[in-house]
Amino acid sequence: MHVLLIGSGGREHALAWKLRQSPRLSRLTVAPGNAGIKAIADLAALDVADHAAVIDFCRREAVDFVVVGPEAPLVAGLVDDLAAAGIPAFGPSMEAARLEGSKAFTKALCDEANVPTAAYGRFTDAASARAYVEAQGAPIVVKADGLAAGKGVVVAATLDEALDAVDACFAGAFGAAGAEVVIEEMLVGEEASFFALSDGETVLALAAAQDHKRAFDGDEGPNTGGMGAYSPAPVMTADMQARVMAEIVAPSIACLKRRGTPFRGVLFAGLMIGEAGPKLIEYNVRFGDPETEVILPLMESDLLDLMIASADGTLAGHKAVFSADAALTVVMATRGYPGAYGKGSVIRGLEAAGTVEGVTVFHAGTAERDGEIVASGGRVLTVTAVAPDVRTARERAYAAIDRIDWPEGFCRRDIAWRAL
Repeated sequence: MHVLLIGSGGREHALAWKLRQSPRLSRLTVAPGNAGIKAIADLAALDVADHAAVIDFCRREAVDFVVVGPEAPLVAGLVDDLAAAGIPAFGPSMEAARLEGSKAFTKALCDEANVPTAAYGRFTDAASARAYVEAQGAPIVVKADGLAAGKGVVVAATLDEALDAVDACFAGAFGAAGAEVVIEEMLVGEEASFFALSDGETVLALAAAQDHKRAFDGDEGPNTGGMGAYSPAPVMTADMQARVMAEIVAPSIACLKRRGTPFRGVLFAGLMIGEAGPKLIEYNVRFGDPETEVILPLMESDLLDLMIASADGTLAGHKAVFSADAALTVVMATRGYPGAYGKGSVIRGLEAAGTVEGVTVFHAGTAERDGEIVASGGRVLTVTAVAPDVRTARERAYAAIDRIDWPEGFCRRDIAWRAL
């Protein structure tokens, strides 16, 4: 099969790396890809927001199956347009992708499906939102309703922070994404990321991971897209996983089916595990980043098989098998991230890093210039290690990082501190 993978980050490098292992794959093209992906797949300079161009490419290059990595093309309806053109694809429809595209949509679905989540209010004007914040007090969470590249959520410790966040949303800080605001109670407990596959009816549990959102050690500094992750997450015991499936994931999938908008693809539940059990923080409708980089190296099943079954409604009877090992990934980012950062700094030592036992270096924001690898984004590398336990995986990952020569980069040195 000729597979086209849409995306350019660390998640897509990990997906490409795993898809390459499928005996069903004959050719892999990634659009637009990055410098690391170039070593294992063909790259195509496609504007993935131009759905007609993607469809033309699929027809011209005889693409058999499309895998959509990031959320924006899913929310924009790329899978719907591919389906209308007769091209099979992995990922939800535009309507089902509203689970990530609109926080208000997800909250309403939780109400309908009786899914445990934070108490909330929805607002389309600043005055009402400010009044709600003042009535509820702090700490409190303010969220722009739409996609804001991971930057539309403020966990406000004080009333002033919350009011400033409300004003920023309605002043256009997040564009159209902030035209509606969801304000939630702050959940207390331990966060976890849980992934499941669905074909619209059957739901198949995959794996859990724990992400690290803050930029610096000790969970200090601003929120980021993720500075590291590990799997399995100790808080997600077999019993807790069963509860998450029964109380959160399965009811959500069943609700979307009842509505006539079945969910096909991977569902990523961001969870808070507290004294009362699991509660849903948010849904994403694609593989997470950097969680993908720790989940896929542990997967023993054929990912392409599972994706095709999800897309064509034949997931029943399939199993997702994972190794008993542990995996840990550390994100290396450009200094200044998640704020302003420079581009073009040279990265050396990647081959040496990749020789550490159990280590794979996935590229996120990289490009090739004059035969050298350079940083082209904020999150640039995800250094993943697999080992019999989390502690050894962490030792291997940091041993690999110590071989990377990149003065302009930084990373957290405490990934998996909760587990250890």
